[in-house]
Amino acid sequence: MRIVEPVKVQHPSKSSTAQLLREEWFLGVSVATVGIFLLVGDRLDAGLSNPLGLALLFGCLFGVVLGSCLCVVRHADQIAETVGEPYGTLVLTLSVTTIEVLSISAVMLHGDNEPTLVRDTLFSVVMIILGGMAGISLLLGGWRYREQQFNLQGANAYLGLIVPMTVFSLTLPNFTVTSAGPTLSVAQQIFLTLMSVGLYGTFLAVQTGRHRSYFTMGETGSADTPREQASARPSLLLHAVLLLAYILPVAFLAEELARPIDFLIETMHVPAAIGGIVIAMIVATPEAVGATRAALQNKLQHAVNIFLGSVLSTIGLTVPIMLIISRITGRVVHLGLTGANDVLLLLTLAVSVVTFTSGRTNVLQGAVHLVLFAAFVLFIFEG
Repeated sequence: MRIVEPVKVQHPSKSSTAQLLREEWFLGVSVATVGIFLLVGDRLDAGLSNPLGLALLFGCLFGVVLGSCLCVVRHADQIAETVGEPYGTLVLTLSVTTIEVLSISAVMLHGDNEPTLVRDTLFSVVMIILGGMAGISLLLGGWRYREQQFNLQGANAYLGLIVPMTVFSLTLPNFTVTSAGPTLSVAQQIFLTLMSVGLYGTFLAVQTGRHRSYFTMGETGSADTPREQASARPSLLLHAVLLLAYILPVAFLAEELARPIDFLIETMHVPAAIGGIVIAMIVATPEAVGATRAALQNKLQHAVNIFLGSVLSTIGLTVPIMLIISRITGRVVHLGLTGANDVLLLLTLAVSVVTFTSGRTNVLQGAVHLVLFAAFVLFIFEG
């Protein structure tokens, strides 16, 4: 007769606690930065007129916010390893979308109204992810493995929503005549909000329900023993708590970061698009690290889930939330892109459809996407 040993619950030792403190030292940096700005934030803001003070303040805030976002991605990756796809990627994209909404709201509601901030941020996120992030991931992955595969049905599901929702949000407002400028009327905003939320909700039901296999490469379920499952639960809870702990300082520091950004735009008259690009860099950089790492490990499916899922959540969730905030606060939001940016967006969407409708990628697709990103950078200064 086989005797089953009871599962022993191991309490964290002093050594494991010390190791946790060493690994999560940046959380102390984030909390300390919040404390400093709570105590002497007004005095620090007084130094914005000094170029050196402006550079130091902006660099400090940008570094702490970006570092916190990188830690969010690290814990989201740990959660992904525990719960598997597509839930792991979903946790990552929703976490980063939360940071994006907090950052845009902070900058938009601070200082003078910047009607193009939401548009510039969304466009920058799309170009950084579908241009730079996708290009680097496909190029490095193709260089190391020659050719990589992903689930074609999942990519088609992503693109089937990304293309119409992006065009509705960033191109269609240029052609509506009900309201002045690249804006939408109240009825059109309500339609766009309900359509985006409805389609994204339907996508989540597909992704996590009956068509979950579209977003994996056929991995089988976990065969962990009860002992292994019991030991994994505290780890999952710990990573979830730490993920939230890193997001909370960002909610406060995003407001502080809005001050130097507003000073640059309103006082030093730098291009208004810089504000959106700064926010997009904060949002996209952590995901770029995760996607590139996955591609180098020959896990292109995970990389595809990251960058296509990021664009979808940005368009499907950020746009409705920002439209609601604009109605509540009375801030005007210009969504329609102008000039070369509109053409570049449509070209990037078309190239992405071509890239992700074959099920295989190589260095050529990566090079093309990087060229599109290079064009985006060029037109920021030579539009």
